[in-house]
Amino acid sequence: MTHYIGVDVGTASVRAALVTERGEIVQTAVEPIQIWNPQPGFYEQSSDDIWKAVTITVNSVVRKSGVAASQVKGIGFDATCSLVALDVDFNPASCSLSGQKECNVVMWMDHRAEKQAARINATKHSVLRQVGGTMSLEMQPPKLLWLKENIPKQWRTMEHLFDLPDFLTWRATNSLTRSLCSLVCKWGYEVQGAEKHGWNDDFLTTIGLQELTENNHARMGNQTQQPGEPCGAGLTVQAASDLGLVPGTPVGTSLIDAHAGGVACLACVPTGLSSTLPPITSRLALICGTSTCHMAVSREPVFVPGVWGPYFSAMIPGLWGNEGGQSTTGKLIDFVVENHSAYAATRAKADESGVHLYEYLNNLLENQAKQAGTSVSQLTSDLHVYPDFHGNRSPLADPTMKGMICGLSLSATSDDLALLYLATVQALAYGTKHIISEMNHHGHSIQILYLCGGLRKNKLFVQSHADALGLPVILPDAHESVLLGSAVLGARASGNFSNIQDAMLAMGGSGLVVMPRETEQRYHEKKYQVYQKMLTDQRAYRELMKN
Repeated sequence: MTHYIGVDVGTASVRAALVTERGEIVQTAVEPIQIWNPQPGFYEQSSDDIWKAVTITVNSVVRKSGVAASQVKGIGFDATCSLVALDVDFNPASCSLSGQKECNVVMWMDHRAEKQAARINATKHSVLRQVGGTMSLEMQPPKLLWLKENIPKQWRTMEHLFDLPDFLTWRATNSLTRSLCSLVCKWGYEVQGAEKHGWNDDFLTTIGLQELTENNHARMGNQTQQPGEPCGAGLTVQAASDLGLVPGTPVGTSLIDAHAGGVACLACVPTGLSSTLPPITSRLALICGTSTCHMAVSREPVFVPGVWGPYFSAMIPGLWGNEGGQSTTGKLIDFVVENHSAYAATRAKADESGVHLYEYLNNLLENQAKQAGTSVSQLTSDLHVYPDFHGNRSPLADPTMKGMICGLSLSATSDDLALLYLATVQALAYGTKHIISEMNHHGHSIQILYLCGGLRKNKLFVQSHADALGLPVILPDAHESVLLGSAVLGARASGNFSNIQDAMLAMGGSGLVVMPRETEQRYHEKKYQVYQKMLTDQRAYRELMKN
């Protein structure tokens, strides 16, 4: 049987999967990668360390599966949208104030470039229209400007600048082509249709990065391809040796990790849906992990303030994409839980019971609801959370927003921890409701959600989203949707499918439907009003405190 490999470079680990031509995941492997956090807001990694983890995981899935390397007909890569810097000889060029050579990756979650992002946004340049009017400090132009202004000597050695997904395809094939996904979504590269795209030199000069226009933009890349198109001549001899695969194995043009999740989810056809599955343009994929990305496509460009895009062919060739997002979701839940005074005792009880901490908290909530004669959802009527502890990515596009909690008491038991955890999960659902409301207001028509990533395993998180949004939530049978999406890229590159859409349909599989409960919707509508009031109040507090 024909097989493909998908590789996903996440925030803290690299994962690989061996996948059949029907989309069945045969074998997976995971390997941690190092993160340096030298000071608040600074997050750095090593591209060599990342590639080493890639080689370990790919070798592992092939070896453990027993599938011959010759049966692997394609490989695809996805990764976080981190920035990689190499020197003229393609060796790591340090992005760190420490000058450490190995610290040559500025991570997606790095917030060092807040001032640079503010200056870029103050230009109100036309390029900003395709990122919802405001460029995030998590995108590459603010980070590049920070590097130039703060470590100028090191900046001058940075001859090759990659988004991490494109670094991986270069390392695998020696091809300097860049994915439209990376450039359009994170670099300010303009795409206005199938035949009209390119770097905007006026934008680069206006924001102070005019040197990047030199030599036909070679430092950032001047050859682009749509996701899934074959990169170069496939795996080089060296890369094939590193990965335990055959030289020349086709490599698909890469995707950012959230987009890979979207590719896998949006073609999933669930069983048990009481109505007809809406068209792909009315589906929204939530890729939930450390952060959450909200991926939607349309046949015509849709401009939504505070929501990234529209991007042509950035996720699915031929369609326009929009991407909303929450900067912290899984990370926020962990933060709230782990910093509660009852965390250690509650964790010990969960370990003693032999269940995951969040399952233990879910059980505590069930018990509280039974004792109160109500549903779990309605336990938080006087406890409210506003979730932007790490700023707001969408739809406010305001990195200065802060988290808020209303309704605390002097009690700090395990039951209180469970309630705060529930209120946080609900707040994240209201953040998604805010994003969808803005998307629909400006031209989308979202009718159904797909949910993938680590948080899909949390039943409370899933049901809270279905109830709060009043929409069916689909959980694809493939628990590793992002890995499946990257394998789809390899399948397309192999030539066995004529386009990404055909590969998606062949490999997308089925899924479980979680329906919203009408009995909970009025309660969530009231909680959502509190969410909106907390947003208004925070802004009012800022005005009061100005000078």
